Amino acid sequence: MKIAVYGATGMVGGQIVKESLRRGHEVTAVTRTGAPVRGATACSAELADVRTFANIANDHDAVVLATVPSRTGGDHGEWLAAMTAAFSHAGDTRLLVVGGAGALEINGVRLCDSPNFPEPYRPEARTMAAAYDEIRSAPETLDWTVVAPAPVMQPGPRTGMYVTAKDSPAGPSISTQDFAVAMLDELETPSHHRARFTVANPEGALARDAPAYPVS
Repeated sequence: MKIAVYGATGMVGGQIVKESLRRGHEVTAVTRTGAPVRGATACSAELADVRTFANIANDHDAVVLATVPSRTGGDHGEWLAAMTAAFSHAGDTRLLVVGGAGALEINGVRLCDSPNFPEPYRPEARTMAAAYDEIRSAPETLDWTVVAPAPVMQPGPRTGMYVTAKDSPAGPSISTQDFAVAMLDELETPSHHRARFTVANPEGALARDAPAYPVS
């Protein structure tokens, strides 16, 4: 399978690239700088460049979007507009999006709207929640899946084990390695077309006990 990964050198995107290569897929690592990624074909492109995005999508079986809004004071609206444009230019190529835990819900309340959600992370979480709202309204022709992590995601062991849920956290945490495993499982054996699901490591607490703070 030919897979393009936007954000290929990030904490999450980098693990998705590694897991894809581990499974023998052909990977294009898309970054702003075209930084070399061992085993992958490097490509320099901005997500907002819809012409290049459309060409990349047309040339691959799937595109993974593992990007986040600016964390250095940039305009979140630019990232959201670029994501929305990408949704409109993917054609019939499978599109997998790394979602945000902040858009998940506990007792009907989004984590990013919870009063105990850390304020410094709230803007990013709400922007990523807005991206989820945008993809849900995408044309029926777009074959998309959003994979949301547990509220805490950080590097850790690759156990190959995870549990899933739909709209509420499946547990409090997941390693970036196991998140990538879940992403590639979904790519290879699709079961969530035009839908979101979330993953956590199985040793995690029940959804009602998951802390309301975001993925970093």
